[in-house]
Amino acid sequence: MNKELEHSFVELLEKHQNIVHKVCRLYTNNQDAHNDLFQEITIQLWKAYPKFRGDAKFSTWMYRVGLNTAITLYRKNKRRINTQDFEGVQFKIKAETYDDTEEQQLKLLYSAVHQLNDIEKALVFLYLEDKNYKEISETMGISEVNARVKMNRIKTKLRTILNP
Repeated sequence: MNKELEHSFVELLEKHQNIVHKVCRLYTNNQDAHNDLFQEITIQLWKAYPKFRGDAKFSTWMYRVGLNTAITLYRKNKRRINTQDFEGVQFKIKAETYDDTEEQQLKLLYSAVHQLNDIEKALVFLYLEDKNYKEISETMGISEVNARVKMNRIKTKLRTILNP
């Protein structure tokens, strides 16, 4: 590949690398797995970059490649790639009157999200990233209507998990 293409890829990757880190955090549970998945997503992005036509925003395309890579690895290994275990995290807060209500709610939400399948996790991730349904549909390669229907079903599923 030519140097100009390589330079533009590196520039865009550096600008949007947080997308890849977020995907890695969603599908891994330790730094080594995170680094491995980050490297694999970067390789897949590089391989696919010459075919990137700019029909969608680079960030949308990057989400799609990143999520597809993570999901493909999940399926190839035929085992669940665990995400961050909140029980193992210790929060060190000095405030005497600290209210951990929000923290507890987040733990419950993440615990519920961990119970979703790989596609549902990806949809929730994009939804929580404030992506609109058009962007979600482009990223996931499904229709906008399908994205809305799936998201409504996931919300119902999460409500059931959180309020049995």
